[in-house]
Amino acid sequence: MTRPQHSDGIVKDAVRKYWNGRADEYDDDGISGVHTDTQREAWLSLLRELTTDGTRRVLDLGCGTGTVSLLLAELGYDVTGLDISSGMLERARSKARKADCTIEYHTGDAETLPFAENAFDVVTARHLIWTLPHPETAIDEWRRVVQPGGRLVLVEGYWDFDEPWEGYREIHDALPLYDGRPPTELVAFLADHGLEDVDCEPLMDPVFWGQRPDQELYVVTIDVPT
Repeated sequence: MTRPQHSDGIVKDAVRKYWNGRADEYDDDGISGVHTDTQREAWLSLLRELTTDGTRRVLDLGCGTGTVSLLLAELGYDVTGLDISSGMLERARSKARKADCTIEYHTGDAETLPFAENAFDVVTARHLIWTLPHPETAIDEWRRVVQPGGRLVLVEGYWDFDEPWEGYREIHDALPLYDGRPPTELVAFLADHGLEDVDCEPLMDPVFWGQRPDQELYVVTIDVPT
């Protein structure tokens, strides 16, 4: 595939700017925030099911305003969140303080993690991989920081919008997985990059999103060999 002539710095600056601009209203989006007790309990149940036995340390990548981070902390995990957007992280830290919850948040790049090898039991990412110029590099990094026997949990989707989002118009061609992918295609992409124990399940129940989703949403789990 021929990549457009954008440097990584330009692409990532554009991504950062876009999400900084959405930080204040991000949680108002039904697909992004958690607004009811029923929705919250559904996510808690799912995350409890998806995490591995003995899970203690969880890294939440592309954590945004901390929606999933807070749920993981409520389950009793030691949670670290990372996001490229300082605006999103400002909201995440504020929400953690209001919930009297200790979560360690970092501003950073999901393709170049500032963490040691085998530092976490589980890595989660929700609607992140499509925003990355080098998703294959990111997958290698995510696997590097998960200890043997741990797990990657990716909540993803396929949007297939007619036009690129405003803010992504100039860079979307530099993002190999822009708009997401159908689940079979993402599973094949992961397998092509050395991830073998991959499971995929639909996530279309409106209880998770507060509405009936218009897109194809699903969760992928990847077990890291012992």
